[in-house]
Amino acid sequence: MELIETADVAENEERQAFDELVHRHHKQAYNIAYRMTGNQADAEDLTQEAFIRAFRFFAQYRRELPFESWLYKIMSNAFVDMLRRRPKAQIRSLDAPVMTEDGEATFEFPDPSDGPEDMVLSREMDARIQTALNSISEDFRLAVIYADIEGLSYEEIADAMCCSIGTVRSRLHRGRKLLRDRLKTYTAERE
Repeated sequence: MELIETADVAENEERQAFDELVHRHHKQAYNIAYRMTGNQADAEDLTQEAFIRAFRFFAQYRRELPFESWLYKIMSNAFVDMLRRRPKAQIRSLDAPVMTEDGEATFEFPDPSDGPEDMVLSREMDARIQTALNSISEDFRLAVIYADIEGLSYEEIADAMCCSIGTVRSRLHRGRKLLRDRLKTYTAERE
């Protein structure tokens, strides 16, 4: 009977420790997930999936290491899994009609001009940055997000991305250059 009570106490302490870590890191994890995915719904799903996986394997977490690095590694893996599960895009001509149950149909496109909400400078810049981030490959994007948005060290990024520090530096350099080039394109289009 005493062994069962001891196991329950230990399990309860583990759960409380995990709950405290979730409470402390949830906002930052969501922000990273949002930057990875580019939209709120996928960011919420990715954050939830990362915390579920972290809870499932919390017994394997080494307490002497930073929780954030361990969580970001889990989140990176969950993001890659999410991308792999998505169906491959099919390329179609925009001029070609599509067959539906009612016969042929053509694509209708929304007005591409900016709405009033896009006039606010801060949101416009955030949208440009997010679009530019989405346009670079995921390895470069993750390195830039971890370093420039979340302020992680090279060692923490290397741990989260399962690669060497040299690879982190290379990806960060290329990612920043690609991001800068994309943002220059957006700026030139606006002038």
